[in-house]
Amino acid sequence: MADAPVLGASKTVSLDDAAFGERLRRQLLHDAVRADLAARRQGTSKTKTRGEVRGGGAKPWRQKGTGRARAGSSRSPIWTGGGTVFGPQPRHYTFKVNRKERRTAMRSALSVHAGRGSLAILDVAPFADKPSTQLAAGLLRDWTGRGRTLVLLSEDQGSAALSFRNLSRVQVIPSSEAGVADILGAARLLVSESALAEITARANGTRTEQEND
Repeated sequence: MADAPVLGASKTVSLDDAAFGERLRRQLLHDAVRADLAARRQGTSKTKTRGEVRGGGAKPWRQKGTGRARAGSSRSPIWTGGGTVFGPQPRHYTFKVNRKERRTAMRSALSVHAGRGSLAILDVAPFADKPSTQLAAGLLRDWTGRGRTLVLLSEDQGSAALSFRNLSRVQVIPSSEAGVADILGAARLLVSESALAEITARANGTRTEQEND
């Protein structure tokens, strides 16, 4: 059974073998990351076709006798100010990844951090009274390793979130909203104990005690 150290304390927390012992699934990770990133695209780009551009109702000149090419509308795509051919239209970029595959990808991403020792547990008790960015920075400074840090917290741990959110190269998100792309894209993963239970339940497809209550 793998363990994760608790920052600022000389103890460790045991990790769930099922959630943090998955082998590397490259294809599932690739599909899950693509799906996460595609779902974040807005898809609101819009260009007007020749039928949507204002004006152009009158024929610019008569059909014959001018020596110029035939023209039926000044809003033709080949005219300046005309419509756009095959331009972007509002759309969604999402595509489906099966639930079982997404959970397996989540377990594989968590296992990557557990395997390379880039996962640590956050004790939120020091942040219970009031936020402290100085304390948060000190914890990260004492943690070995560098790179972008992802902090996963429960919804009710807002004080700790305020402590970490302004630090450079630190992203704070609720554990319920963390995707495979977030976890895999972080160099270090810092998780509170309650968030650890939530993310483990998500990866295993089970319900936490809070959800059961």
